[in-house]
Amino acid sequence: MLNSITDGLLCCLMGKTTNAVGPLDSVESSNGYSFMEVKPGRILRVRHSAPPRLAPEGAEEPQHPRGTVHCKRRITVYRNGQLVIENLGDAVRSEILHCHSSSGEPNSTVELELSDVAGQAPSQGPTGTPGCATREAGAAPGKRRKRKPKKVITIDCKKQITSCKGTHSDVVLFFIHGVGGSLDIWKEQLDFFAKLGYEVVAPDLAGHGCSSAPQIAAAYTFYALAEDMRAVFKRYAKKRNILIGHSYGVSFCTFLAHEYPDLVHKVIMINGGGPTALEPSLCSIFNMPTCVLHCLSPCLAWSFLKAGFARQGAKEKQLLKEGNAFNVSSFVLRAMMSGQYWPEGDEVYHAELAVPVLLVHGMHDKFVPVEEDQRMAEILLIAFLKVIDEGSHMVMMECPETVNTLLHEFVLWEPETPAGDGQGEKK
Repeated sequence: MLNSITDGLLCCLMGKTTNAVGPLDSVESSNGYSFMEVKPGRILRVRHSAPPRLAPEGAEEPQHPRGTVHCKRRITVYRNGQLVIENLGDAVRSEILHCHSSSGEPNSTVELELSDVAGQAPSQGPTGTPGCATREAGAAPGKRRKRKPKKVITIDCKKQITSCKGTHSDVVLFFIHGVGGSLDIWKEQLDFFAKLGYEVVAPDLAGHGCSSAPQIAAAYTFYALAEDMRAVFKRYAKKRNILIGHSYGVSFCTFLAHEYPDLVHKVIMINGGGPTALEPSLCSIFNMPTCVLHCLSPCLAWSFLKAGFARQGAKEKQLLKEGNAFNVSSFVLRAMMSGQYWPEGDEVYHAELAVPVLLVHGMHDKFVPVEEDQRMAEILLIAFLKVIDEGSHMVMMECPETVNTLLHEFVLWEPETPAGDGQGEKK
């Protein structure tokens, strides 16, 4: 603690940040790790594991009608802030994920206010058939007077959702961490899927892990980091790509899925929160000067341990150390928190996604309430929510076996419902 205070005073006096990750001189690969220069002087560490393929031409998944889903929905935004989502396509079930619902009808309507706070609990749990929950805000549909909508968006496409096996050469799994983490938090998942023969890619965000840390706040805005992830994705992406994000990393997965709908096959969101536009808080401890944050870093690390893990024993402290989590400079931490501005990523943006999504939530998470992930499952077209009772915010480190099994089941999953016109009777 004394060393931290001393370093903070030096930071104030000299105008320099301490414990920052310095720029890297080499971009050479070594033992599965490589350094990718996404922009001049902006270098990211990437772990890339690709097993040898004896017969790549025969490894692709054959196309068959069973995995075809008709994705059709109408999204209407009214001037008073009301959002109405009408699901008109196929209903999708997932027995393997143990997700059940009281309704299996493909046609349903979801109504809510865009100004609703994320902490509000939904009237019906969305852990079953995706897109079949009903939420009403305001007057009942029968009493609603006709009014001119501000915007109407129609999604009408057919998605081929197939089982992705480790023997398929056209499948790549991307893992993206959140604020304060590094690619090392995915160690258990990377090792697990690599042993099964999957090609895996995991980058360190700028300023995290062993990536370079520019000493300018603009380098850590959402848009700057999203462009970094775009560069990584474009370099390693193949025909069927699965994105796995944790916390803030979920936003980058959503961005890529929206930008590349034909390349992103499935998405997994771990403790990612609700479908709300990002906006930095004006009243936050992270708005304090960098030198003050540095002095408080031991307290912040302890607070993260208490909030991020269901238990705070020696095992969790070791996991935090091995995962290189919350080990970033005060400058980077402050810039990351203040740079979370993404107004486009609202409910409508998420409702437009036609990719299947698995939502994983640690029940003891103190950063992200379960209601936020429930709200996300309501908005998404094809979504399944799984809550892990023993986990918290760092659930993939706390319960690696459970998370690995769940992720693998979803990667292998394909819908059994044949393609249909979705022309049933409205609810």
